[in-house]
Amino acid sequence: MRRCDGVHYRDFKILCKRFFAKNLKKMTAWRTFLRRAEINDYKRLIFIKILQNVIYITKNNILNLRTTAIILLFLFFYNLKKGKTMSQLDALREMTVVVADTGDIDAIKAYQPEDATTNPSLILSASALPQYAPLIDEAIAYAKAQSDDKAQQLIDAEDKLAVNIGLEILKVVKGRISTEVDARYSYNTEQTIAKARKLIKLYNDAGIANDRILIKIASTWQGIKAAEQLEKEGINCNLTLLFSQAQARACAEAGVYLISPFVGRILDWYKANSDKKEYMPAEDPGVISVTSIYNYYKQHGYNTVVMGASFRNVGEITELAGCDRLTIAPALLKELQEANAELPRKLAYNGEIKARPTPMSEAEFYWEHNQDPMAVEKLAEGIRKFAIDQEKLEAMLSARL
Repeated sequence: MRRCDGVHYRDFKILCKRFFAKNLKKMTAWRTFLRRAEINDYKRLIFIKILQNVIYITKNNILNLRTTAIILLFLFFYNLKKGKTMSQLDALREMTVVVADTGDIDAIKAYQPEDATTNPSLILSASALPQYAPLIDEAIAYAKAQSDDKAQQLIDAEDKLAVNIGLEILKVVKGRISTEVDARYSYNTEQTIAKARKLIKLYNDAGIANDRILIKIASTWQGIKAAEQLEKEGINCNLTLLFSQAQARACAEAGVYLISPFVGRILDWYKANSDKKEYMPAEDPGVISVTSIYNYYKQHGYNTVVMGASFRNVGEITELAGCDRLTIAPALLKELQEANAELPRKLAYNGEIKARPTPMSEAEFYWEHNQDPMAVEKLAEGIRKFAIDQEKLEAMLSARL
């Protein structure tokens, strides 16, 4: 069957027939037609400019039959119309900032996300790739130049390696890189602040401004308080390992730049701790959690960015279309890129802004957070896992010092 730039020729003929049947007797003003066309604003402006220069418009500014046909052809050939010719990944980008959840430069290049996130587990995986060997060598050389003490060299080497990988990623993405503080500092506000300042200085010394960096911190009470101070210093933070409404509320009240509420790990917990083993995307407890947090933030006018994270399947992602940002692993980015099904917006808030509650105290935070056994378990588990991978990374670096 003949095709018209990714759209079945049959479908193209049907659309033309329907349009002409509707408008043959009463033609539509061409600007009105453009307003009705489902194309984004910047492409619409380009399109109008082309029309003004190459297409004949009658004196009363009415679109004739010939011009209508040209417009339809233009829409199809240049993929200006939303629909079957657009991949789900491209459709998602129309409403959500897409972030790559990986330290693999090649994967980031392939899917061209706006931002990228890393964590100790991803840094450990990336360090095993051959192309990262020079970054490791440079980090070790840097550490040896800073101190003769082996323990301090190890700390400096792991910090420099995390930043080196971030610097490589920033050559590919236009936006921000998230670099994580040592998970073993998750319950120490002062150590978290000190580590964040050190990481920022390493980036700054390499010529990277603060507005391209997010410091990732676990969403403990101590981590949230550290982020509150760092934000006052102009250091934007990404609060991760977020599983409860209490964590989300405390982050917003602290004025943090961005939160990463997890989806897949919540689903994992419910599958392991209930009789229900399969969930449709709309009933996925992780999706429900992020949706609730998103709506709470918008209802109360918080500026903190909501970035859904930790996905197990594409269905979770499509159910959160419209979320401020979504950080997605390469395998799922690939699935979205290869899928051409329609992707409707699921998250949006157009209601009135409600009054904000009185900020939580530390006691209130712990009481509310501990009412959710899933959140308590997954936060502790996440910190432990990141700490284990941090120790594995240290063992690899230590052997080379």
